[in-house]
Amino acid sequence: VQLQASGGGLVQAGDSLRLSCAASGGTFSNYHMGWFRQAPGKEREFVAAISWSGGYIYYADSVKGRFTISRDNTKNTVYLQMNSLKPEDTAVYYCAADSSIGRLKIATAVGYWGQGTQVTVSS
Repeated sequence: VQLQASGGGLVQAGDSLRLSCAASGGTFSNYHMGWFRQAPGKEREFVAAISWSGGYIYYADSVKGRFTISRDNTKNTVYLQMNSLKPEDTAVYYCAADSSIGRLKIATAVGYWGQGTQVTVSS
């Protein structure tokens, strides 16, 4: 499956952004989907994951209550709504897909990656 992320940009602290990730080349509803991020000089870290049906959702503690992951299986797209953004949210955000939601929480185990979209939050 191929993944194309979009929606990043430069915003101020407290603003909102919505990232999108469009999937192609596979049966989207067969995959659990997730978002990771990587800041300069840091390892790629888990942000959020959603099961194929949307029935199970997981968040990193650092984004819980501010970010919302969702998916539309009719559009083959997963979203990450980011509210109350902070400068420490600045990173390249990557969408990810895997047939195992357990692997989807571990950067080194993920099966498929999108190309990343830059999010910069100024203070």
